[in-house]
Order: sequence, then structure tokens, then C-alpha cells
Amino acid sequence: MPETLGDGVLSWASMLDAKAREQALRTATVAAIDGHVALMPDAHWGMGCTIGSVIPTREAIIPSAVGVDIGCGVIAAETTLQAEQLPDDLEGLLSGWASRIPAGLGYWHADDDPAWAAFVAEHGVPAGVASDTRLRERAPRQFGTLGSGNHFLELCTDERDTVWLMLHSGSRGAGNTLAMRHIDRARSLMREAMVSLPDPDLAYLVQGTPAFAAYVRDLAWAQAYAFGSRQRMMTVALGELASQAPFDLVRTINNHHNYARREVHDGRELWITRKGAISARAGELGVVPGSMGTGSYIVRGLGNPASYQSAAHGAGRMMSRNQARRTFSPEDLERAMAGRTWLQRDAAALVDEIPGAYKDLDTVMADQHDLVEVVHRLTTVVNYKGVEKGNRRGIT
Repeated sequence: MPETLGDGVLSWASMLDAKAREQALRTATVAAIDGHVALMPDAHWGMGCTIGSVIPTREAIIPSAVGVDIGCGVIAAETTLQAEQLPDDLEGLLSGWASRIPAGLGYWHADDDPAWAAFVAEHGVPAGVASDTRLRERAPRQFGTLGSGNHFLELCTDERDTVWLMLHSGSRGAGNTLAMRHIDRARSLMREAMVSLPDPDLAYLVQGTPAFAAYVRDLAWAQAYAFGSRQRMMTVALGELASQAPFDLVRTINNHHNYARREVHDGRELWITRKGAISARAGELGVVPGSMGTGSYIVRGLGNPASYQSAAHGAGRMMSRNQARRTFSPEDLERAMAGRTWLQRDAAALVDEIPGAYKDLDTVMADQHDLVEVVHRLTTVVNYKGVEKGNRRGIT
């Protein structure tokens, strides 16, 4: 059950540090917020607003609350394949993914992904991308690519030994660039209007203004870009798996966890921003991934109104990347990933993703027992992640 943290904040997080707590309390004082800020069990400090927070605003959006990786989320695909039907050696699958799904900073398609034309036919290209030479070139080439950081592609098995694929990614450079433009615009407008804010990163755009309309257009496009990019990569990943072990696809679940949309709560039409949180309406399926190699959960929402029908988006960081590199060694990561197929030769570059740098996923799930119910518990078998160009020593 949630804990009340001062005025305007409800928290489901039993593992909440003082920095994140103070940030959430500051966020709750912003005039555009209509209601309480809901902190999910994985909440931790972020730019402007706490990652793992749900923020209700009336006729306004805080761009930094959505974040710079607009539309970041997870797609999970359930197959008819059973664990016993998998090849004994899964290095070939990992190599196939690495050859067809670019991953890491500086890695993207040499040419436009074939799925890009279909995406553009449906969603177009916003002026902010079309008029920027760099973005106009990169957006097509980064569509259907994984990125780096905590983004990943995994093969997992559930408690029935059923095989799932799971992929975490966002809107890449296009979403980041568009987000930063609107964050900067919001800051500028707040300064011009002499609006007092507890943090400049909490600047908001007001509905009915040209700046708000422009942001909502770019927001919708970047969310669609991230959603479609995940779908594209999952299609490729499933194809590689099918080439080694034929199966039928049962279903896919594709969730955003960095986004904003209009919703009605308590009879009020609000903009609900989920920064590191998923929608968890009653009966809605969602995905809660763990840290590297620790497995994940498929969940069903309980529609809790106090959380604005939301839930945690994952384990949530407990250490910064720099702190993790100082604390852990490549050998520590190798021990944590024992028994799994992964890019072991990139251990030095991936050490900041070690499970010890994240919150315990089972504790997160226990904290949100009133937000979601568990449908399946997934165990990691194969993990594929990206690293920065120049640091890669493994599969290329």
C-alpha cells in the first residue's frame, strides 16, 4: 500500500533514497499539477522528475517529465516453442541477432531499414526532423536499432518452459533531439513569463499555445517511432529464432513507459505522464523487466486509481553508471551472468549494467501487489545488449 510523503506525493517505493524523495516533493509543487504525484516501487532520481513517477497535469505537460527517450518501452512476444526445443548452443542465435539488429551507440543500419517506408506512409515525418539534415539522415537508419544503456533483447522461458522474446528500446536520436528542443523551449517560455519553478527542468508547456501544439505533435510521432521500431526489431529477432527452431507466435505485448497521453481520472480529463511507469488498467497486460539477466514479469493491471492505473516499469537503478563501474569488475558481471548466453567478451563495457547496480525486482513486485498481478515469471536464457562504438570486443 502507498505511503504519503508530505503534500502531494504517494509512494509505493520501499527502496527510495532521500534524493529521489526530495525531487518528487519538489515536483508536486508545480502549479500545472492537478492531483498527487504517484511514485512507483522502482522510483529513483532523474532529470527534472523522478524516474518511476506518474504525474497528472491539467492543460499542460512538463516535457522533461516525459524525458528525452520519448516512447521508450518494452515489447514481449510469447511463442509456442518450449525450452527443450531450443538448440543446445545458442551462440548462433546471438550472432544472428547481432548481425541483423544494430545495437550500441554509433551502431545503426548502413541504409534505411525497409520498414521505414511503411512507417512514414502511416505517420509521416515531422517538420523538426525533415528540416534537420542530421536527423533526416539518421532517423531512417536508426529505426529498428537497439541503442545502448539498459536497452536489450532477450530470450526467456517462463514457469511453463514456454519461450518468450523480450526487447527494450526507445526513440533513439530523433526522440532525444525533439525532446531537448521542447524542454529548452519550455524553460525559455517560463523565464519570459517569470513563472517561479522549484527546478528549471520542471518547466511546462500550456495547452492552447503554439508551443504546446508543436510538442504534442512531436511527442505523438516519437512515441509511434519507438513503438514501430520495437515491432520491427521483434519481427527480425523472431525470424532469427524461427530459422533455428520453428514455432507459432501466440501474442505480443508492446508497452511504452516514457510517455504522456490524455486520460480521464475521477471524472477529470488530465494529461498523465508516465516517466518510467507503465499503464496498468484493470485487465491490461504489461511487461516489467528486470536488470541484465535477472528475468522479468508479465503482469495484468489491477486498475488502482491511486496510481492513476499505473505500475513500475522495471527494477530501477540503485547506483549511477559511474558508481557501478567503481564498485564492480568485469569478473563480477561474468559471475552474475553465469549459465546464460551473452556478449561475454564485452563484459568490461557492460559492467555498469550488472544486476547489483539495480533494485531487486522481486522487492519491486512485492511493493506493487496492489497495482498488478503476476501472469508469468520469465527467466533469462540469452541476453543481447549494445555498447559504445570503439568499445566493442565481442560479436560485430
